Amino acid sequence: MRIAIHHRKGSFSDRWIAYCEENHIDYKLVDAYASDIMHQVEGCDAFMWHFHQADYRDMQFAKSLVLSLETKGIKCFPDSHTCWHFDDKVAQKYLLEAIGAPIVPSYVFYTQKEALAWAAKTDFPKVFKLKGGAGSINVRLIHDQKEAEKTIKQCFGKGFAQYRWQDQFHENYNKYKEGKRTLRDVLRPIKYAFKKYPNEFSHYHQNEIGYAYFQDFIPNNHYDIRIVVVGDKAFYLKRLVREGDFRASGSGNLVYEKDIMTEQCVRLSFETQKKLESQCTAFDYVMHDGQPMIVEISYGFAMRGYDNCEGFYTENMEFHSGPFNPQNWMVEDLIKQCERK
Repeated sequence: MRIAIHHRKGSFSDRWIAYCEENHIDYKLVDAYASDIMHQVEGCDAFMWHFHQADYRDMQFAKSLVLSLETKGIKCFPDSHTCWHFDDKVAQKYLLEAIGAPIVPSYVFYTQKEALAWAAKTDFPKVFKLKGGAGSINVRLIHDQKEAEKTIKQCFGKGFAQYRWQDQFHENYNKYKEGKRTLRDVLRPIKYAFKKYPNEFSHYHQNEIGYAYFQDFIPNNHYDIRIVVVGDKAFYLKRLVREGDFRASGSGNLVYEKDIMTEQCVRLSFETQKKLESQCTAFDYVMHDGQPMIVEISYGFAMRGYDNCEGFYTENMEFHSGPFNPQNWMVEDLIKQCERK
C-alpha cells in the first residue's frame, strides 16, 4: 500500500503526511502540476491532493486529473464523486435537485431575455452569486427588479471578475474593526486598484459571463450551520453573520455549541452524503420555518477552525466528545477503499 501525496503547505496534506509518518504508512510526495504526473504515481495505490479554489492552476485541471487517475485504477481523495462540482454553485444546484435534497430554491439562466423575464415577475430580495468563490466572495443581495436587471445585463455584457479589490478591502476593514486583521491587511488590497489584473487568479481566469444565478433569500437567519461529513463521521459549527450583513461564510465568528437544529442538520447530512456517494462534504444550512435548507456544498474547508469543535457524531447519531483529526479519517477511509478494490 503506497499513497502519492501532493503537498501544499497549510493544507490537508500537512496532516496527511504527519499521519502517514506516525503510523508507518508508505507515501510518496508527487507534483500534481508536473507534466509527468502519470509517471510519478506509478506503483502507488492512491493519490491525495487538497486542491484549492483560489489557485488558478488547480481550477484548470484538478478535476480532470482525478478522473484520469481513477481511470488508471488509482483511488483518489477527493475522488470524482466528491469533487466534480467543487466551487461550482450551478453544478451543485443540478446535483442537489437531482437527488431530492432540500436546497434553497435556486434559478439559473443562460440568456438575458429569460433572466429579465424572470426578474419582472419574481419577488425580492434575491441572492446573486457567481459559480465560484468561497467565504461569501461573489455573493450579493439584490433588493429590487431594477437592481436585478442591472446585474443581469452585466452577466450577459462584460461579466464579473472573480476578484474585486474593493470587496477584499471592505472585508478586511470590517475584520480590522473586530480585531481580526491588521491595518496592513486593510491597506493591502488597495495596490490592486492600479493593476490591470489584481492578482494571478484574475490574470488567468476570464470574467464570469454568459449565465445568471440567483437563490431565494431566506430571512431571519443570524447564522448558518456548517456540517462536515467525512466517511461515517460528522462534525459541525455555526458561523454568525457579519454585522449589518446577511452573509455568514467567511465571517470568522464561530460558535461550537450544538442544539436540536444542529442534530437535525447532521442527520440530513448523513442521508445526503450517501446519495452523493461522496468521501467528504461540507454542507452549509440555513433554517426556513424550522427546516434545514442547503445553501451550497464543498469538499474542502478551512482546517484550523474545526480544531475547537466539541466532538463528532457517528452515523448512529452517537456523539463522541473531545478532540479529533478529520484529515486522519481521510487517510484511513482511503486505505479502506484500496483494500476493498
